[in-house]
Amino acid sequence: MTTEGENPTTPAERRTAKRAMAGRLSWGLADQAASSMTNFAVGIYVARSLGLAAFGVFSLAWVTYGVVLNVSRGLATDPLVVRFSGAPVAAWRGAVARSSGAALGVGAAIGAACLAVGLGVGGPVGPAFACLGVVLPGLLLQDAWRFSFFAAGAGRKAFANDLLMGVALVPAMVVAARVGSVAAFVLAWGASAAVAAGYGCFQSGILPRPTGAREWLREHRDLGSRYLVENVSLSGAAQLRAYGLGAIVGVGSVGAVRGAELLLGPFLAVLMGLSLVTVAEAARVLRRAPHRLGRFCLLLGGGQAAAALLWGAALLLVPDRGGELVLGDVWSSASELIVPATLGVVGASLGTGAAAGLRALAAARRSLRCQLIASAFYVSGGLGGAALAGTVGSAWGVAAATLSGSAVWWLQLRSALREHHPNPIPEVRTQ
Repeated sequence: MTTEGENPTTPAERRTAKRAMAGRLSWGLADQAASSMTNFAVGIYVARSLGLAAFGVFSLAWVTYGVVLNVSRGLATDPLVVRFSGAPVAAWRGAVARSSGAALGVGAAIGAACLAVGLGVGGPVGPAFACLGVVLPGLLLQDAWRFSFFAAGAGRKAFANDLLMGVALVPAMVVAARVGSVAAFVLAWGASAAVAAGYGCFQSGILPRPTGAREWLREHRDLGSRYLVENVSLSGAAQLRAYGLGAIVGVGSVGAVRGAELLLGPFLAVLMGLSLVTVAEAARVLRRAPHRLGRFCLLLGGGQAAAALLWGAALLLVPDRGGELVLGDVWSSASELIVPATLGVVGASLGTGAAAGLRALAAARRSLRCQLIASAFYVSGGLGGAALAGTVGSAWGVAAATLSGSAVWWLQLRSALREHHPNPIPEVRTQ
């Protein structure tokens, strides 16, 4: 019988390993489908209920959540996936208790700051940010359970957790629609996440240990500090672009960009679903057959890029009546961005294959360098394009930036593969 760290040598063992990988990838896709459909439903409901300007306010809160989420992932769950994927159960349980405690601590600390800022700002934006501060701990804990389950190869539990969140969201959205404010929708979204976060404790039989957060951060600061900067530069670039676009063109343009992202939502579900498991799978490929890692990453990135092109082509065939049925008044602005938004996703898809390989190699310095360069491209392209040609110019600038950034990722992966020696990965802990 082949164990987690062994290299399958017989045809039967290789077939078994491939079936196991396919199963884990399938659960990743299913889980992200559930998660993305939840996010898609929230976005569509808000766009149709509140109009373009209010949807722009909601989108500012959304991209801010994205930054905080990436802080949590960089410090808590990314090191967990890299170092404890396929680890013994006892080691995994101890790591999950501390990493989920760290995620909860990040949510509480930054949530308190968001609450204070929201109460101080006031106006149409303030209440949304104040409510975001209230719901951040539950949102981050729910996300931490997903990554914990995938690190253990239990993607079905992550899927069940996201499915519950989607179910809980239905009555919450109905109540929010009756209130009719952005803040109400933020609270509804966060309340459904809190329900799923509580269920995650039941599924795992583990309680988050916030008192172990400091120990976790200290033990994994070599990866966590770099992944923190890397992740925040990614989401921070999106936030800077959103804020800058709102200042240059208007808050309605932020809603248009978010509307285009919603149109690409089903494909982004595939992209994000694979990202949940690709690092763990790349780490397994590296342990079992190091010479196959480059091909694995190439197939991963190329396949996603091809799928993105097909999805974008399908969107161009959607009639205006169908688009208005989905996005309401947001459709007319969002539909103009389909082509550049699709090309932007193509660039991001190509880059994810190389990023998974660098993470598996624990080449945190190289991946950090790539992300900083890609983020600089993103902000420069997005805001430079906005200054030259408004919302459409910003979308084309981002498309050029992501395609250029993916080239940087692949150049760094090629260098890292040349440096690598096929020894067992020391980052996978056994105790």
